[in-house]
Amino acid sequence: MDVTTEELRLFVDREQIRDCLARLARGEDRRDAAMITACHWPDATSDYGIFSGNFDEYLAWVVPGSDAIAATQHMLGQSMIDVRGDAARVETQVISYHRINMGAEERDVSIGGRYLDRMERRGGEWRIAARTMLYDWYQDFGQSIDWSQGVMGMAFSAGHFTGRAHGDHSEAFFGKSGE
Repeated sequence: MDVTTEELRLFVDREQIRDCLARLARGEDRRDAAMITACHWPDATSDYGIFSGNFDEYLAWVVPGSDAIAATQHMLGQSMIDVRGDAARVETQVISYHRINMGAEERDVSIGGRYLDRMERRGGEWRIAARTMLYDWYQDFGQSIDWSQGVMGMAFSAGHFTGRAHGDHSEAFFGKSGE
């Protein structure tokens, strides 16, 4: 089977798009402004239904994020990627988890949906030009576990095993400065 230059270019484009989406999810989970910025064009727009605005407004909404949300995790599923030259339309399945401080207790909630991204390649780099969030389902799992008790009745040997939006152990793992 002969692979053409065009087929290889399409493969590389799709992989660069997937990488951008994964970096963005990590940036949002860690509330890392530099990582989020690197995934959007400066003139990008976002519409989440509960928020709509330009990139600067979006970044101010996501970073530092709500103090009531101590931990968040975005799990990306398959992406349908339609590349046409230097533009692409991408639908990505997402399940997001949020630990929300409700005042009297923390609750664990999940949202299932899809990102509809219009992406553009500029100067050889793929980034998001516009994002719309579609919501498919929402689940409130109730009161969050008390991590100070460990997991499944077994205590943690150190405090770094639980995830959180700020100061997560993964920042040290990836060598983020100050860790």
